[in-house]
Amino acid sequence: VQLVESGGGSVQAGGSLRLSCAASGGTFSTYAMAWFRQGPAKRRLFVAGISGSGDSTRYGDSVKGRFTISRDNAKNTLYLEMDRLTPEDTAVYYCNADLSYRNILIGKGNYWGLGTQVTVSS
Repeated sequence: VQLVESGGGSVQAGGSLRLSCAASGGTFSTYAMAWFRQGPAKRRLFVAGISGSGDSTRYGDSVKGRFTISRDNAKNTLYLEMDRLTPEDTAVYYCNADLSYRNILIGKGNYWGLGTQVTVSS
């Protein structure tokens, strides 16, 4: 499975961005998906996860109520809608995929994209 993120950029605090992750090379609907992020000098952290069907989602505590994960299985694409962004959201955002939803939620998904940079200025 190949994953390519897009949609990152620079935005002021309080703004919004939508990230996309285009998947290829597998049956997209069979893969659980997630977003992780890694800020400067920080470890990679779970942001949000979604089951293959899209009927189950999970969020990291720091983004609950501000970020929304979704997927379009017909387009083989994962999304992350990010609202009310703060400078603390500055990070490289990575797309992650695995056949196991559990593996996704514990950060052990098999497939990773190269990431897209999000920078939030105050």
